[in-house]
Amino acid sequence: MEQRIDYAKAFPEGYQAMIHLEGAVRRSGLEPALLELVKIRASQLNGCAFCIDMHTKDARHKGETEQRIYALSAWRETAFFTGRECAALAWTEAITNIQQGHASDAVYAEVREHFSEAETVKLTWAIGAINVWNRVAVAMRPAVGGYEPQG
Repeated sequence: MEQRIDYAKAFPEGYQAMIHLEGAVRRSGLEPALLELVKIRASQLNGCAFCIDMHTKDARHKGETEQRIYALSAWRETAFFTGRECAALAWTEAITNIQQGHASDAVYAEVREHFSEAETVKLTWAIGAINVWNRVAVAMRPAVGGYEPQG
């Protein structure tokens, strides 16, 4: 597909606000590997090829295994993920798929078993941020495949 609009150039203030939010999430104390899993899973749910490409590459660059990346869309059917990761993935799905109902008390209770109050809020901001990126990328169609991890 061809890119529709270069969103960073068309609205640099909005783009920079998202970059600042990403920085805050990165410095939040949540595990980088967990954040990449959440970003991949939300991107899968939203059908965002650009973000799937980016975050699978970032995850591999940070040491994530191919097996876990490939199984992420069926994470409930494997024993590859920790309880904390499963809770984060369930929370990701619950607040990404809001057309199927809002985050249930059961999913909230599960995430709170593994995350403190502050961590739950930080995780929620991380999920919200990737959902914004997904929607912008799906709408504006940046070129997929050329992303290379930094550092």
